[in-house]
Formats: sequence, C-alpha cells, structure tokens
Amino acid sequence: MKSNKFRSRLARSRQSLSRGLGQLFTAKKLDDSHLDDLEDLLISGDVGVSASQRIVTQVKRASKAHRVSTVESLNSVIQTEMLAILKPCENLPEMTGHPYVMLVVGVNGVGKTTSVAKIAKHFQQQGKSVLLAAADTFRAAAVEQLHTWAERMDIPVIAQHQGADAAAVAHDALTSAMSRNIDLLLIDTAGRQHTHSDLMEQLKKIKRVLAKVDPNTPQEIMQVLDATTGQNAVSQLRHFDSAVSVNSLCLTKLDGTAKGGVVVAIADEFKLPIRFIGIGEGADDLRPFSAESFVDALLLQD
Repeated sequence: MKSNKFRSRLARSRQSLSRGLGQLFTAKKLDDSHLDDLEDLLISGDVGVSASQRIVTQVKRASKAHRVSTVESLNSVIQTEMLAILKPCENLPEMTGHPYVMLVVGVNGVGKTTSVAKIAKHFQQQGKSVLLAAADTFRAAAVEQLHTWAERMDIPVIAQHQGADAAAVAHDALTSAMSRNIDLLLIDTAGRQHTHSDLMEQLKKIKRVLAKVDPNTPQEIMQVLDATTGQNAVSQLRHFDSAVSVNSLCLTKLDGTAKGGVVVAIADEFKLPIRFIGIGEGADDLRPFSAESFVDALLLQD
C-alpha cells in the first residue's frame, strides 16, 4: 500500500486514538485507573471488549516490567498486540477450483456492487479472466452500475431482467464461466438485512443451486462490511455467518470514520481472512489488507 495515502485516509481513526492516548499518559507508571481509562478508550474506538481487554492485559504486563514510560512505548505495546490479532487475517483463501466462485453478500448500502467491480479489476490486473454475475435483481440500478463498471474494464456480465430469480442468474453465470474457462466468477447479490428472512433464504438457495452445478462452489462467501457502522458491522457479520458461513471479508469506507478500530474487533472475534479494505471511492482505493500497514496508519503519530 502507498503508506502516505493510506495514513491520510485513516487520519480520523488515528487522531481519535492518539488524542486519547496522549490525554491518558500522565505518569511514568500506569496504575489501575489509567488501565481502566485505556480500556474505555479502546472500546469507544470500536476495538471491541474482548480485544481491548487483551491489549490492556499486555500493557499491564509491560508496565510492570517498566517498559512503558512514554506515549511512544505505550503505542508500541498496543501496536504489537494489534498485529498479533490482525496478522492471521492476512492468510487468504487459496484460489483453488476453476472457476473460482466468490459469492459477495452484505446489507444495503455497504458499497457491495462497487466493491465487486473493484475486486474484479484487482484480479484482472493479476492476469485472471473474470466474469461478473448481476444477481441483485431487486435493484435495477445495481445491474446498470455493474454493467457500467464492466464496460470500463472490458469484463463480461451475466444478467437477467429486474425481479428475476437471483439463483437462476447465479446458475447461468456459473455454467457460462465453466464453458468459457473463466478463472474467477464474482456474484453480486442484493443487499439485505438479516431480519429479512425471505432474502436470507434466497442466499441459501443461491448456495444450493451453485453446489448442484459444481459441489465445490462457491469456494468463497465474502461479506462486505461498512466500517462506519462500528459494532453494528460485528452484529451483521454474526447473522450472515450463521446463515451462510461467511469465510472472507471486505471492509469499506475506512476513510470516512473514526471507527477504524472495528477491524481489530472483527479480527479478534471471527478470525476470518480480510481480503480487502476500502479507503476511498477511486477505482484503486480498494486495497488488499496488510496488518502492518493498517496498524501503522492507525497508531503511529504524524
């Protein structure tokens, strides 16, 4: 990642944390009240209760060993523990199977269709042949949006009329991908709240239909999460994972939030691969996730 641009896009999250750490650090040795304040600061930054407690435990140990005497040394301990939480999430799924099928899911408004297009571009630039499936048949604009992106990238799209059966679109797309010897099939689905039981059942149907064509598909079910929603993103993931067994993530809109710590909370609880993070609206602003780049941008002082 281009570190300067990445750091600038995560400035709101970094400033929120660094300001709090600066106010917190008033003594050579952190006492219990300081540690409580640190835990509160991390939780308020959407790092999550479990991850915050884990980080504070390490800070307490370092403080007892007299390794925390400045804001910088405190930052270093936090950085090390965040990396321990996030590093395993760089272990991305191997793209086995031909075609490799990614079923992309999420609630309304998270930037799913745009993310699908940007992911397609990423793999196209790696020399992969890509096919898109417009299985968001509820929203006419979604199909048009996907077509617009696809035309720019010269990537084919399988689509049907508005209101068509999304599972039928996915079926046609998979059989087409197989006949064309496509490397990667990306399936865009309709945004849905977990409370919409009929739409959640639709996702399960898409999975069943794909598996009937090829029992090994979809190899990857990627959920797109909006980082600006903080702990709501954690709740959304719990529900989708329960319904369709999510096995990878894409986090968007990190440039517009002070809630960047939610990435740590999600990694700590779910331990799922984070394939991409979005730091802007540009075509190149969806980046492969790097734990070190993320933690540096979140914690290192300007």
